[in-house]
Amino acid sequence: MTADHETTLLEAAAFRRLVHHLMHERPDVQNIDLMILAGFCRNCLSDWYREAAEARGIAMTKDEAREAIYGMPFAEWKAKHQHEATPEQLAAFDAAQRAHPKAGAP
Repeated sequence: MTADHETTLLEAAAFRRLVHHLMHERPDVQNIDLMILAGFCRNCLSDWYREAAEARGIAMTKDEAREAIYGMPFAEWKAKHQHEATPEQLAAFDAAQRAHPKAGAP
């Protein structure tokens, strides 16, 4: 096994653990809070997943990518776990956007 292949396996394992943590251990953490603090959220992960698939010639829709990350249809996840953003969260998100303009929307 090459060092590059081993690195890929380690990165894949770390990614799976991150996804599991966000989906199963901390579903209470809202995407907007992730965006405020880290500049990415679960939706970003699904976008990156889809982009990686497309870079390898694998067609994938936004909904398919989100289901791969969320482990269920996105609408179902939202109904179970996502709350309406508070005015405070929206203000903090706007401030984070100004401080770090490359961050995306939740």
